[in-house]
Amino acid sequence: MSNQYETVFIVTPVLSEAQMKEAVLKFRTLITEEGGEIVHEEDWGLRKLAYPIQKKSTGFYNLIEFKANAEFIAKLETEYRRDERIIRFLTMKMDKYSVEYAEKKRGKKQPEKKED
Repeated sequence: MSNQYETVFIVTPVLSEAQMKEAVLKFRTLITEEGGEIVHEEDWGLRKLAYPIQKKSTGFYNLIEFKANAEFIAKLETEYRRDERIIRFLTMKMDKYSVEYAEKKRGKKQPEKKED
């Protein structure tokens, strides 16, 4: 049985747009090739870090919500550690309440129709 997870990772700001997208694609591909299913993803863009990491004060934030087997998480996090483009990451298992909350939040982000 697979669980639902949410992973947020920060890509170093010194990369070009193409290199940053390539790093994100690597992790998307890793998830799907290992039998995972991507439920939702968000590119939060370049953001200021709460504190400097590796002498960097900003980073490209990305969120991926996915379904996968528990054994896969160790492999994913090993890949984050090995990739020098990733400066921080956090993966958490979502319980049914956080899944419902995330779905509700996404539902609210739909563009509202404006009436004249």
